[in-house]
Amino acid sequence: MKLRTSVLAALAAAAFSAGCASSTAGGATGSNRSQLMIVSAAEVNQGAALAYGQELSKAKSAGALNSNAAYTRRAKDISNRLIGEVGHFRPDARSWPWEVNVFTSPDVNAYCMPGGKIGVYTGLIDKLKLNDDELAAVIGHEISHALREHSREQMSQEFVKQQGLSLALSMGKISGGTASVVDFVSQVGVSLPFSRSMETEADVIGMELMARAGYNPQAAVSVWEKMNQLSGAGNRSDFFSTHPSGANRIATLKQNLPAVMPLYQRARAGR
Repeated sequence: MKLRTSVLAALAAAAFSAGCASSTAGGATGSNRSQLMIVSAAEVNQGAALAYGQELSKAKSAGALNSNAAYTRRAKDISNRLIGEVGHFRPDARSWPWEVNVFTSPDVNAYCMPGGKIGVYTGLIDKLKLNDDELAAVIGHEISHALREHSREQMSQEFVKQQGLSLALSMGKISGGTASVVDFVSQVGVSLPFSRSMETEADVIGMELMARAGYNPQAAVSVWEKMNQLSGAGNRSDFFSTHPSGANRIATLKQNLPAVMPLYQRARAGR
């Protein structure tokens, strides 16, 4: 049993070493944590493009796709400025097939799917009364998830968990060994800790991205303060459940402001 467990641990470790890399340069804040990337980027991006197309089709059928001209223009202008700076983190992202669309919906939501498929909901702008800097903070955060390939990383983590379980069963049908495999994977950080790391990375990289694009990074703090107020008022939203706000999040943003403010000041001086 000990030998089999050792073999499982060795194979899992080999999977980690073979698939670990950072998807982006660290930028001014040094956000370049090594990531587990086993799942193919091409497959993830293909699936995202298909899902995005389905979302566009549903919204178009309902008359909810880019129906607000002013919001659509704002979202696209802000997104394009942010996209213009993605090369600082990964040059290949400059040539991604970026898309930006606005969905008329009361939901407080925004996203950037793998490969650069951006969606902004009118409820986000309306309910939080976002100015351009604050909207740039939200979109920059979502773009950062795509730059860091967090979706691909999560899928890779799940793959390792599932393959570890399958391997344990195939090597003698270990009845008591499956939990140890899952525990091993969790211990090396492919569960909840990564999720927290991903959110922090998206916050910090997004703040740098907006600063480089000439948007005041202090708005990243104010937008999360608004999020706190709205979620505290009992509003239900998938965005709040997947992007929990709080004092720690705001403190991290404030801590990284000194590193990105000079970028903002240079960008403003050059405009």
